[in-house]
Amino acid sequence: MIRPSRHTPARLAVALTAAALLALPTAGLAQSARLNVEIDQAARVQLRGPAGSVIVGNPLIADVTVVDSNTLYITGKGYGVTEIVAVDTIGRTVFQSEVVVSEGSGTGRVRVWRGGQATEMACGSSCSPSVRGTSGAAPAAQ
Repeated sequence: MIRPSRHTPARLAVALTAAALLALPTAGLAQSARLNVEIDQAARVQLRGPAGSVIVGNPLIADVTVVDSNTLYITGKGYGVTEIVAVDTIGRTVFQSEVVVSEGSGTGRVRVWRGGQATEMACGSSCSPSVRGTSGAAPAAQ
C-alpha cells in the first residue's frame, strides 16, 4: 500500500529555506565584541571562517597582520577607538570588532614632562626614550 506524503510543496519549500538560512554565515554569527589592546602590544584573533579582505577603520590607531586566512594579529599603534572588519571572498562578514587601544597597566613605561612637552620612556633596569618619542603638548589647564 502506498501512503500519501505528508510533505506538501509549501512545507518542503519552508524547510529548505530554513535550512539554507541556517547554513549561511551572517554578521550576527561573526565575532563581534569590543577588543581591548594595549599600545605597542598585539592580540591574536582566530577567525571562524577564512578571510578574503581585512579593513581597518583608522590605521593610526590599530594595525592588522594576517598570519593566514583564519588568524589575525591586531597591534595597538595609537590611543583611541577604531573598527576592524574581515570579510570572506564573497563579502560576508567573518569578523567585526570595535578595537580600543589604551595605555594598559603602564608597566615598564613612564611619561616625562619637560615644560609642556611629554616624552614617553621605555623602562627596564634603566629608562630610554621609546620609539613613540614625544606625545605632544600638555593638556590645557582647566
